[in-house]
Amino acid sequence: MNESSAEPRPSSPESSATSAGGTAKKAGLVSIAIMCSRVLGLVREVVLGGLFGGSKWMDGYMVAFRIPNMLRDLFAEGALSTAFVTTFSQTIKKEGDESAFDLARKILTLTAVAMALVTLICVTVAPWLVPMFVPGWTSGEAARPELIGPTIFWTQIIYTFIPLLSLAAVVMGILNSKGVFFVPAMASSFFNLGSIVSGVLLGYWLEPEFFAPVAHGSVAPTGQKALTGMSIGVAIGGLCQFGVQLPSLAKVGFRFRPDFSWNDPKVRRVLTLMGPAVVSSAAVQVGVVINTVFAAYLPAEGAVSSLQWAFRLMQLPIGVFGVAISTVTLPAASRAAAEGITDEFRGILARGIRLAMLVTIPSAIGLTVLAEPIIATIWQRGRFDEQDTLATAAALRGYALGLIFYSAIKILQPTFYSIERKWVPMWVSLGAIILNAVLNSIWIFWLKLGHEYLALSTTIGSVFNFAALYLMMLHHAKRLETGRLFRSLAQIGVASTALTAVAMAGQMTLLANWRDQGFLLNCSGLALTIGLAAFAYFAVAKLLHVEEMNLFVSMLRRKLSKR
Repeated sequence: MNESSAEPRPSSPESSATSAGGTAKKAGLVSIAIMCSRVLGLVREVVLGGLFGGSKWMDGYMVAFRIPNMLRDLFAEGALSTAFVTTFSQTIKKEGDESAFDLARKILTLTAVAMALVTLICVTVAPWLVPMFVPGWTSGEAARPELIGPTIFWTQIIYTFIPLLSLAAVVMGILNSKGVFFVPAMASSFFNLGSIVSGVLLGYWLEPEFFAPVAHGSVAPTGQKALTGMSIGVAIGGLCQFGVQLPSLAKVGFRFRPDFSWNDPKVRRVLTLMGPAVVSSAAVQVGVVINTVFAAYLPAEGAVSSLQWAFRLMQLPIGVFGVAISTVTLPAASRAAAEGITDEFRGILARGIRLAMLVTIPSAIGLTVLAEPIIATIWQRGRFDEQDTLATAAALRGYALGLIFYSAIKILQPTFYSIERKWVPMWVSLGAIILNAVLNSIWIFWLKLGHEYLALSTTIGSVFNFAALYLMMLHHAKRLETGRLFRSLAQIGVASTALTAVAMAGQMTLLANWRDQGFLLNCSGLALTIGLAAFAYFAVAKLLHVEEMNLFVSMLRRKLSKR
């Protein structure tokens, strides 16, 4: 949709090739920016883990971050961005820049007012809202009433980043629609960087004794004040994400002035599109929040934190592969859908799904087999101990399989908007959310199982989500090259067997003593194991003539040739 300002049909093969090359280059830049953001997000979690470990106070902070972050994921960077970009891009194409900029001013003004009001309401009701998300902390076997007060306070602080990130999402939509991709994609890196640096500095200022070595026999500081500093750092990070995009906004000719003329058909269209988009994008994010609710019933400290750390690690390959493939696939699929559900549309969508499977299946296997040494190498230092490593590894194995289907969903789900079937993803997502909640109830209240099964519920929900979306798209499109998908999966399965064998061999030899051999040896062992496993996978896939392998290699060559 971000490419809608381009000419729908190139006038010549040469212009078509130029456009394809430009799209690939932009997708490459976006991939790099997303990679930076994911890595810095992981660094942020590493800093939190090293400073606070899997303590009950860390659980409280994770809950405080998760509650406002759900609003960010669903509205600020989810439905609002999708609905605005769709309408803004169409306005540019039909009415020109000035009319589109008028719409942007109205949406920015409405967003600032509405999100400020929402934030004020959420901050006010936080004392009642937070206990609803962690009912297990107020009574029962896992009761931790001492956590409720600090968690409420941290939640109130973190909520202040919602208006900033909402405005940042609208600005990103303006820039993307005007062909500026790299700076908006890098903006979330500035959020992570700003929150890390300012959070640690403020935490040290508020509680310097927490950062000092604890004398033998003395009582260790809790870190509550330091976590207050980290909470303020999140709000500062939101300011960084918004502010870093403003120079680029000026360069495309946009000048902001408040515009309260909200009784506009285009404004109403943005608001109308937001409804189904909110629910459609909710399955995984709401599933993570549901996991937090049920994890609060577990007596063991650190369950909430372990789930968060594992989910952050799973997001890394999604950001590198799933988002990148979606960036390349969706504009082409949307343009093809303008002519109806044609063979071109089917082919683009089917190839995108197969390509996602090609790169995420080995990622899922690698995270499953090498979970402990990967987590120990990244996190195990400071207050993050071996017990935290084992708990996070268990959660990661529960999540890992889901990244295959979650990446495919990111490609498949938005195409329903292209073919005017916007309600289908919404109902499917609702079904996945209900399934997640039911499974969690069975695991925790009936079978009395651990936090890793909460992660497994999210995976099962993703499987259901993908399967339902695929079958519904198959119903509308009549065919989706399903035979080729199964043939590719069979070939990928054979190649994955080679990868699994190499990864397990590395686990039993180079990484057998991951507990004791230190950071450098673990890094070396992981690098060698992952490198050999990846070589085995891609070599076998190449020998089997996996069609998507050639596409993947050609994409890499195209990107490298432009460096």
